[in-house]
Amino acid sequence: MITPGYICPNDYNIRRQTREPPFFHFSNSALINNLFNNQEFLKMENKQTLPSSTATLVLGICSLVFGCLFVGFILGIIGLAISGKSKRMYLQSPNDYSGYGALNAGRIMSVIGVILGSIAILYWLIVVVIIGAGTLPWLEFLDL
Repeated sequence: MITPGYICPNDYNIRRQTREPPFFHFSNSALINNLFNNQEFLKMENKQTLPSSTATLVLGICSLVFGCLFVGFILGIIGLAISGKSKRMYLQSPNDYSGYGALNAGRIMSVIGVILGSIAILYWLIVVVIIGAGTLPWLEFLDL
């Protein structure tokens, strides 16, 4: 008994002689040739990844995670500094490199981390000033 999906040996031999795939058939051979001989597809295999795209992405994520501490501010600045050269390389020849999405995401997260870190630094400076001002002997200053 023949089960569904079973290819009869005679049917397989006929398909192999005509070079027809066993489960699907393309009526337009030009479509197949264009699909498999596409030069853009072949160029994609030769693209290099940007040198510091992964490092920028990791530093951007770390700057967001540690954004409320001083470390997030520093990691964000390092991420922005590292990504500058790679972005210039990509903008000079975008067809030669891949990984720009990771680089761009890392830059955006680094900017957000720098902003969060600077807000945290300002917050802690204000807290220190208020606490420092609260501990001063104001009554002795006023008795001049």
